[in-house]
Amino acid sequence: MIRVPASRRIRVAAIAAVVSAFGAVFAFAAATGPQPYFVSIKVDEAYMREGPSDMHRVKWIYRRKGLPLEVIATFDVWRRVRDMDGEVGWMHMALLTRDRTAVVTSGPAVEVYARDDRTSQVVAQAQPGALGQLLGCGMLTCQVEFTGAEGWVSRSRLWGIHDGAEY
Repeated sequence: MIRVPASRRIRVAAIAAVVSAFGAVFAFAAATGPQPYFVSIKVDEAYMREGPSDMHRVKWIYRRKGLPLEVIATFDVWRRVRDMDGEVGWMHMALLTRDRTAVVTSGPAVEVYARDDRTSQVVAQAQPGALGQLLGCGMLTCQVEFTGAEGWVSRSRLWGIHDGAEY
């Protein structure tokens, strides 16, 4: 039998606790990644819940595949998300995809230009609520593919990309 002084046992236990705590912090940081970020709904029907488990009450049922949501927190396989109306709740990550989409915000119809140039031909007008696939974004405009039209839209009229973020 090996005898270890009590003071040394306490030191070893304290060091182990500190290493364990730092490991948990680094693991949590790696799992969550930078936030907020945008995702979109992957399925035809998705439940937003009050908390991060199936035991929590359903707040909203989304029936619009591709709708963009902003991830503001994570917990295990759950994502705390915000929709374009400001509603916040939790969704299971299996319901979400990293595919980037955007929605035309309220106001008059927005012009969709053929090129990243307001003097180019207008190829379509997108109504508020129109959902499109983001193909790329610069500082002022985003290239978006809507059903039946593809072109450039003023990013100030889109919800689904952060100000100043390039995509």
